[in-house]
Amino acid sequence: MNLINHWINGRPHEAVPERTGKVFDPATGNQSAEVAFASVADVDLAVGVAADAYPMWRDRSLAGRQRIMFAFRELLERHKDDVARLITAEHGKTLHDARGEVQRGLEVVEFACGLPQLLKGEFSENVSTSVDMYSIRQPLGVVTGITPFNFPAMVPLWMYPMAIAAGNTFVLKPSEKDPSPNMLAAELWERAGLPAGVFNVVHGDKVAVDRLLTHPDIEAVSFVGSTPIARYVQATAIEHRKRVQALAGAKNHMVVLPDADMELAADSAVSAGYGSAGERCMAISVVVSVGDAAEQLIPAIEKRISSLQVGPGMAEGSEIGPLVTAEHRDRVVGYVDLGVEEGATLLSDGRGFSVEGYEEGFFVGPTLFDDVSTSMKIYQHEIFGPVLCHLRADSYEEAIRIINDNAWGNGTAIFTNDGGAARKFQNEILVGMVGINVPIPVPLSFYSFGGWKDSLFGDHDIYGPDSIRFYTQVKTVIARWPDRIHRGVDLGFPQHG
Repeated sequence: MNLINHWINGRPHEAVPERTGKVFDPATGNQSAEVAFASVADVDLAVGVAADAYPMWRDRSLAGRQRIMFAFRELLERHKDDVARLITAEHGKTLHDARGEVQRGLEVVEFACGLPQLLKGEFSENVSTSVDMYSIRQPLGVVTGITPFNFPAMVPLWMYPMAIAAGNTFVLKPSEKDPSPNMLAAELWERAGLPAGVFNVVHGDKVAVDRLLTHPDIEAVSFVGSTPIARYVQATAIEHRKRVQALAGAKNHMVVLPDADMELAADSAVSAGYGSAGERCMAISVVVSVGDAAEQLIPAIEKRISSLQVGPGMAEGSEIGPLVTAEHRDRVVGYVDLGVEEGATLLSDGRGFSVEGYEEGFFVGPTLFDDVSTSMKIYQHEIFGPVLCHLRADSYEEAIRIINDNAWGNGTAIFTNDGGAARKFQNEILVGMVGINVPIPVPLSFYSFGGWKDSLFGDHDIYGPDSIRFYTQVKTVIARWPDRIHRGVDLGFPQHG
């Protein structure tokens, strides 16, 4: 069985691990590899080499760092199909979807290539007589990223290019379910000329996570995952005096008004609800129809669902791949069972879905519930699978209230041809990312990504301008170069002028 080990100090870690986990091909259900689980000693080794590499990397010129970033960008562009195939092999999403994931991560690398321009500080001349004041941004030190299974390449690429370009060294703990894409990324960094120790990868479970959260040499923690774990990450890291950005769960709503383009709305609901088998933190998992919009929308959604192609991610024509593990499949099926028990109307049932030749794969077909209420657990919990819930609202104000009363505030969308209604929505909705006739409003790399309420713990969003603030600290300098060395003792408080 192929062993996926850690990447420490510019090369694969050679020690035999004490513990390992299983990596599966979700389409077949077969184990494809085993992955090393880091011990505390393994994490300490990775952090130690990152700490040793930090002074050298911090002092590398901005131009020198930028050249390596450009080289990494070119290598990632050249090998993005290789990365995508690793994603599909271990996560299960379709190859087309995996290619899109790599492209969105590549856009952050491109933004990081311009970081020397964005790291510039401020300068004020003669704030007092012969006194100048200026600010500079400096890196933090060793930082870490703890990333989820659903975007094994993209989410890490939202973190480490920004951190490294800013002068930090990085220890990544990716999901143990699909670890291989980041091992290829580590090889590409080495080929790009990144010095050993600047980028390290440790695999594992809670043992590795807890050590990263408490290690005295880690200065900042970036996390993407579920809300309960995000709360834990934030509390533990803050207790150990670390800067934290922890992006958490979601229940993203899409509001459809009666005046909307129903064909566009139906296309968008199906695309955003079932893409990547619903394993997206920005997936639309709730559609709220206002007034009589449902009479047109629901039949259009059902029609589209009936023609969706479910199959292995590598197969030509597959639109929905399997879920990542058997345990996750069973969890999603359990929520479908629960929705039936709670009294929701099951219009499309994805339970027991089987693909010929891949009967042991972790498949769930597209599932649609109507007549869902906010009191149901299928509404209140994040299912994270190909399950779309439909709610009916009598008025536009009720639809807004439903979203604002929800504990999460990651992403939302409205479909309408009324500009005033859209403006009211963007103004009143308590959600961090808003789409107007756009179902998944993920910002481009030069804006920042982040939700509100229980979808974000910490003061910073991820990538974009907020990443610059997160991965650096400001130092303010007040300088005077006197024409005379001695001006005498003055115990009074300085008076400018």
